[in-house]
Amino acid sequence: MIGSVLVLRALGLGDLLTAVPALRGLRHAFPDHQVLLAAPEPLAALLDLVPEVDELVPTAGLADFRWQRSGPDVAVNLHGSGPESVRAVCSTGARRVLSHRHPAAPPVAGPGWEDEQHERQRWCRLLRHYDIDADPDDLLLPTPLDVARPGVAIVHPGASHGARMWPVERYAEVVRWAVDGGSDVVLTGSESERERAERVAELAGLPADSVLAGRTGLRELAALVAHARLLICGDTGIAHLASAFRTPSVVLFGPVAPRCWGPPDDARHVALWHGRSGDTFASEPDPGLLALTTEQVIEAARTAVP
Repeated sequence: MIGSVLVLRALGLGDLLTAVPALRGLRHAFPDHQVLLAAPEPLAALLDLVPEVDELVPTAGLADFRWQRSGPDVAVNLHGSGPESVRAVCSTGARRVLSHRHPAAPPVAGPGWEDEQHERQRWCRLLRHYDIDADPDDLLLPTPLDVARPGVAIVHPGASHGARMWPVERYAEVVRWAVDGGSDVVLTGSESERERAERVAELAGLPADSVLAGRTGLRELAALVAHARLLICGDTGIAHLASAFRTPSVVLFGPVAPRCWGPPDDARHVALWHGRSGDTFASEPDPGLLALTTEQVIEAARTAVP
C-alpha cells in the first residue's frame, strides 16, 4: 500500500509558490509516497506545474480543515506556527508530524519560529531540522505553452489588502509610459479587483479588451505571466509567478519588507521598498508604499527590461 505525506498550506497563490522548494524537498525525501496538499480548491488549476503534489485536498482555511481519511505517514505543517495549525496536523493521526513548535499546542519537537526570515527559507529550514534537504532557491516552474497573448506588459493594481495597493492614478501613469514605449499592456486581477483595474484603464486611456481582471483563471494567468515581457505589481501572489517563470518584474513593497516575501536576487526582478514596516492588514495604503514614486517605478522597469 502506498504511503502518504499530507502538507497543510491552506493559503493563497503566493503561499503555494513560496512553498515549492519545500514541496520538492518532501518529494525527494519520500519518492514512493503520495503527496497530498491541503489548500484552497482554486489552486488545483496549477498542479500540472507543481508535479511534486499528487492531489489537492480542498481546504479553504484552518477552520475548514477536517481530516476524513486514514492517518498519513507524515503530516507537515507549512501553514504557520500558531497552535491552530499545529493542532490541525496533529489531529490527522499521522505517524510523524513535522512542524514548528508552539507552547500552547501539542508537543512537537520542531524548531522555534523566526520572524525575520524569507518565506522560502522558513519552510526549508523547518525541513532541514528533520534532516530533509530542501533548497530555497529551487523555485522555478515549467513554462506553460498555452498562452493567448504573449509578450505583454502586465500591470496588476490590486492586492489582498488596502495596505498593499498603490494609488490607481500612479499605476495609470506607469501604464501610459509603457504604452508610449510600444508595450502591449494588460491589467490583471481577480473579479473583486476588476473595478480597480477598469479605473486604471480609464485613466490611462487603455481599450476595454486590455482589462483581463476577472477574466482569467489561475492557469491562464500563469501562462500569461510566463510569456510576459514585464510585470509591475504590489506585494501579492502574481509577483511570485514572475519569480517562478523568471519574468522581469517590478514589485512594490509597503508594510512588509522584501527580505521576507521578495523575489530572488536576480537582475530580472526589482523590489522597491521605502524601508518602513507597517500593518499588512490595514485598509489604507501603507505610508511606505505611498512614498514610492512613479519615477522610481518607471526607472526600475527600465532596469528589469533593459
